Amino acid sequence: MRVNEVIVVEGKNDTIAIRKAVEADTIETRGSALEPHVLEEIKRAQQERGVIIFTDPDYVGERIREIIAREVPDAKHAFLTQTQAKGNHKIGIEHASSEDIIEALQSVRVAEAEEETVPPLTWEEYMELGLVGDRNSRNLRKQVSERLGIGYRNAKQFYRRLHVLRITREEIFRTLDYLRKGSMQ
Repeated sequence: MRVNEVIVVEGKNDTIAIRKAVEADTIETRGSALEPHVLEEIKRAQQERGVIIFTDPDYVGERIREIIAREVPDAKHAFLTQTQAKGNHKIGIEHASSEDIIEALQSVRVAEAEEETVPPLTWEEYMELGLVGDRNSRNLRKQVSERLGIGYRNAKQFYRRLHVLRITREEIFRTLDYLRKGSMQ
């Protein structure tokens, strides 16, 4: 599989894992500091070919994703779950299987500025669905994020991510129905 966009990853081991799975070019952020020249390289790549942000599903990876998304708002996003990216006591793209990497790259999402879209759910609906405010909310958000392939976040950040990544009401309800039916078996 050939990926036309440039994939933004955190380090050289991520690049190695990506290149085992697909034919692609990468830009490595080399840490969470994100040097200005790296951001400029990412912006240039977005203008020329487009970029896919594919950072580790951990705090640092999410922080890097947010910084890049702020600077390059029309970038695409690929996600792995923590389970898919788990290695020997570490989490990273480099630990994922080629199959999981390919699946994540085939399921990229495009973020949109919050002010340009209507949230798929009101905060009240979000609460009624049990995604916040219940004893099991955290676990439910984790399951929904894994099923949708959008990465886990806390309650407010997850609500925002559903909105920004244009997850539809139908996708949310279909996912919740699937999860609830699965838990009854």
